[in-house]
Amino acid sequence: MASLWSDVARYRRWRDVELAALEGMVAQGLAPKEALADCLARAGDFTEADAARIEEIERTTKHDVIAFLTFVEERVGPSARWLHLGMTSSDVLDTSLGLTLRDSVDLLLKGMDRVMAAVEKRAFEHKHTLQMGRSHGIHAEPITFGHKLAIWYDELRRGRTRLQHARDTIAVGKISGAVGTFAHLPPSVEEHVCQKLGLTPAPASSQVVQRDRHAEFFTAIALVGASLEKFAVEIRHLQRTEVREAEEPFTPGQKGSSAMPHKRNPILSENLTGLARLLRGYAVSAMEDVALWHERDISHSSVERVIGPDATILLDFMLHRFAGLVENMRVYPEQMKKNLDLLGGVVNSQRLLLELARKGMDRQAAYVVVQRNAMKMFEEGVDFRQALLNDADLLKMMTPEEVSDCFSPGYHTRQMDAVFQRVFGRAS
Repeated sequence: MASLWSDVARYRRWRDVELAALEGMVAQGLAPKEALADCLARAGDFTEADAARIEEIERTTKHDVIAFLTFVEERVGPSARWLHLGMTSSDVLDTSLGLTLRDSVDLLLKGMDRVMAAVEKRAFEHKHTLQMGRSHGIHAEPITFGHKLAIWYDELRRGRTRLQHARDTIAVGKISGAVGTFAHLPPSVEEHVCQKLGLTPAPASSQVVQRDRHAEFFTAIALVGASLEKFAVEIRHLQRTEVREAEEPFTPGQKGSSAMPHKRNPILSENLTGLARLLRGYAVSAMEDVALWHERDISHSSVERVIGPDATILLDFMLHRFAGLVENMRVYPEQMKKNLDLLGGVVNSQRLLLELARKGMDRQAAYVVVQRNAMKMFEEGVDFRQALLNDADLLKMMTPEEVSDCFSPGYHTRQMDAVFQRVFGRAS
């Protein structure tokens, strides 16, 4: 990913845009074929030494595109005068940026695919691994760890769709001139450039491609980062000493603390949480770039020089870090079972409430019966099932066997096949 943003890569893309534009001009009879042949033969591949020379020129010109064109003139000779004919700097800059962002999404999509494959594999591995579901951080009802991962997979799929859509939105170019009117070059030149480079012509542009496109791109990145943060926060909670149901990989020789040798900290997840904050900031910066003065100002340029490489490199890193975390994550089913039993079965309270209602007890009356027995566990340490079996009002409606049936864990997970079929298109 970083190589897409290198100086050499940038100048090569500028070269590609300029040469494609000259091809389009030749096709329209606006430039001689000999000039194109000369430029194609002499332009070269661009190296680190070439980049250094361009930067040397820029120290005098104080203008990057002019420095680039000056270098090309040095290398190519007189035929270079046909390059950039009727074009403005942003024709080159925005079209090449579209190429870079498009290619960066392709790498991000590969990262998404790795993450999704890892989550899918672990979801099926733990499809029936019972775990305590929590709301407000408090025990709610049983779920499976695989169900939790299926939810993550479904969210990742939406994130991938957003990235794909953002790719289509950002993969545009423009060769429309200083204010977008095609005053000096016809639209056919732009169409040739975009077709050759795999972009779509911006239907209408000013001096620049409109920045709502870029805002969508960086927002899609930030949303994927937010999802990764959500998953990371969950892992951090599950790794807490008091919970310890899942844990990041802890490799041989790894140290958790300079002071406390016993520590195994969720540093990978904490790292992901922090990086997601940066991605959200970049999305806000991209939105600030949407409002430019008239046909263009330069306030967006400095922002994009930072957020372009930073956001794409960061998300690429985050995706591969999270994929490795999931692939090697330690899961502790026995600890999950222990936590399921922590409150003596009160997590089955809703099922008891519903059974009483089905048998004819008023719902609010049933709520009172179940709740008062559940509270005995919290306040007196009385076993929930035993408390129910000693409740005369409840026994008027249910037999002891029916009460015991309400504590079956399989009741809560019997629809897993349906959930997995919905999410993955298969149940096993």
